[in-house]
Amino acid sequence: MIRVVFLLVIFALIGAVRFVHDVPTDSTTLSSPFHINGIFPSLAVTAESGPKRSECGIGALMPWADHLYMVTYLSVPNAGAGTGLYEISPNFTMRTVAKHNSTYANRLLHPQSNQIIIGAWAIDMARNVRAFTDLLHVRIGGVAVHLTDPSRLVYMLGMDGPLYECDVYQMNCTLLFDLVETLGIPKDAGEQPHFKAAHTMNGRLVVASNTFEEADFLKTQHGGRLAEWMGPGHNWTIIESEAFVEVAGRGNFGKVIYALGWDTASVILKVFVGQSDSKNDVGTWQTYRLPKASHAYDHLWQTEWPRIREVETERYLMDMHGQFYELSPLGWAGSTWGIRPVCRHLRMIPDYTSYRGLLVLGGNEVSSIFDNNLVTGQAQSGLYFGKTDDLWSFGKPQGWGGPWRYTNVTANIPSDPYLMTGFDKKVVHVAVHSGNVKKVSVTIQIDVTGIAGHMGESWFNYTAVELSPTNPYVYHVFADGYSAHWVRVVSDQSCQLTAYFHYT
Repeated sequence: MIRVVFLLVIFALIGAVRFVHDVPTDSTTLSSPFHINGIFPSLAVTAESGPKRSECGIGALMPWADHLYMVTYLSVPNAGAGTGLYEISPNFTMRTVAKHNSTYANRLLHPQSNQIIIGAWAIDMARNVRAFTDLLHVRIGGVAVHLTDPSRLVYMLGMDGPLYECDVYQMNCTLLFDLVETLGIPKDAGEQPHFKAAHTMNGRLVVASNTFEEADFLKTQHGGRLAEWMGPGHNWTIIESEAFVEVAGRGNFGKVIYALGWDTASVILKVFVGQSDSKNDVGTWQTYRLPKASHAYDHLWQTEWPRIREVETERYLMDMHGQFYELSPLGWAGSTWGIRPVCRHLRMIPDYTSYRGLLVLGGNEVSSIFDNNLVTGQAQSGLYFGKTDDLWSFGKPQGWGGPWRYTNVTANIPSDPYLMTGFDKKVVHVAVHSGNVKKVSVTIQIDVTGIAGHMGESWFNYTAVELSPTNPYVYHVFADGYSAHWVRVVSDQSCQLTAYFHYT
């Protein structure tokens, strides 16, 4: 009798499970679309196979009105076909909202009008879509809050240098600057402008261009720019003449602006802290350096687009040169800290976001790009859906770089802080290249708290290495398990030096 009752209960449960599974829920069922390890082939986007062949990267992802919006891009306008603005529904079906033949990688929530700006379109809370027709054939790399009329206007930054202000109600745009001319980018000498990001905070508009070609590597020219503008009545200020690709920050938590770039030596992280109780270093740009996990991102075309995004509440995920980092939006005592590597990857990730509890990574998969790669076919890109913690199962953090690479250093002036935490095996290579010096002592200093010497905290001398004409190169292997948060080097002589760290 007990066995019969038990079997009846089991059958009833099975029936209940089948019933629940079959119940429709507002146009969807509990069954999920086909996917492989977080990749949904049905959500892939493609460009047409020709006759013009370009790429089909996913330039921007934005959750809005219960849907996920996505815009794709060609290499240059009218260099192909098949790209567009797409809408992904909660049941993981996708529809094309608009088609275009241009390049877009911008997104912004405009709270005053309750719209998002993505690509050349504005989308309201009822999912009505309107286009900035002036921008339908312009490559747009960034969008930012307006400095003087944020309720009505936004800035739109073209990759080739035009800066527009656009009315989010009238949907028209006015050209303000040609930043190639304004920022003195040597375009006529072969430097290709490549503006990638814009951000407004702390009373300034900050823009980034990641121009980096052979002349930049050889240091014969400098086409990259990180620059800021305080609005009408002010001139533009060039902060750096190196390749910069991202600018981001929240309006609270110390109002920290982060900017990402690189040079021949390493990844560069510039930090601007807008307010602080201590008032130390407020209103100045600070420089930190990070390893490169790959040199396959060094050219201006190969970095599209490293991002700083909030993917969990009040936590940043930063992607640069093939490595993800955890980054805090906080800025206390005039500085920032807490940066640590998460993982390496080879994927090209133009944008990433959170959607319905998932981490979504955009892609820019292989394509022929003007028939330069004849062993590839149709341009396509896919999405990865997973959890933020999945990133820790990607490649183990590694990288190389340093504060000095054939750098003319000044005696007793420390280098920029260079990230040390979160890596396993560590070695530093130090070499002297020139200078009429008989002996050079280079001291390695470490920061263990993560604040890089701010708030009056000290750097500690770890060791010193000696260089001379007969011994111009030395290396130092750090003991297994040894780590600090930041490391820097200082020379007792003015000369040309390299200090380069390898983390494996």
